[in-house]
Amino acid sequence: MRYATVMVSLALDHPNEARLQVAGELAERFEAAIVGVAAAQFLPPLYFTDGTEAQALIDAGEASVKRQLAGLEAQFRAATKNRGRHVEWRSALDFPARFVLAQARCADIVVSGGKSPAVSDAFSLASPKNLVLQAGRPLLVVPDRASGLDLRSVLVAWKDTPEARRAVADALPMLRKARDVTIVEIPEQDDDRSAVVAGVTDVAAWLGRHSVTATAHVSDAAADETPAARLEKVAGDVGAGLIVAGAYGHSRFRELILGGVTQYLVTQSARSVLLSH
Repeated sequence: MRYATVMVSLALDHPNEARLQVAGELAERFEAAIVGVAAAQFLPPLYFTDGTEAQALIDAGEASVKRQLAGLEAQFRAATKNRGRHVEWRSALDFPARFVLAQARCADIVVSGGKSPAVSDAFSLASPKNLVLQAGRPLLVVPDRASGLDLRSVLVAWKDTPEARRAVADALPMLRKARDVTIVEIPEQDDDRSAVVAGVTDVAAWLGRHSVTATAHVSDAAADETPAARLEKVAGDVGAGLIVAGAYGHSRFRELILGGVTQYLVTQSARSVLLSH
């Protein structure tokens, strides 16, 4: 398995350098095509007008959005020149999340960026929180300050769920290029520890049969420590440049709600994170 097409989602009025750098690195490492995507909608002012004046305002707003999208295309093409086997740009006047989710059908992996803000503008930003549970592809979230993708040490945040199993399978191309791979499970209070140990040992053995040498580890959280805090501590201890995890969430009143660890990884982690749902 390899990544044949890498997609990178760019955002208006946000830093895009880190995600472009990582997408370019992936395209080079796997000799993949690279597709840049961006979309935005003109947001009319709260106090609107009507008639010809309204249409003029809409036309001017949409023209401004088109200019900004053209600027993103220029940035994308400059950053990916000679980096992929095939370079392609896709953009539209559309809601960003909707557009990116539709285009994700052509990709093996989607690269997004930055810490997702608590409240994001649906007219100009496809935040990772919008994408992670719906893309149907692994999502690589890259911090805005990242200088590249560090695969010297990779941490797999294991939980015996379909999402985690899918994430490890989706991450195989990167895991094969990693120097050190650690599989960690943070058991819940009522978990059978022997079963937890057997689970991470099975995953390490499975990875071994895919030419990935991995170390299995079970780490208990302190009484006053959240699983996310414990995971971050383990990541620091092993010097992880990438965390691989399943993305957990559910629909409530048509709004996607992320689980605690997933929410943390999407919004707070200073490390690159590969998430699959």
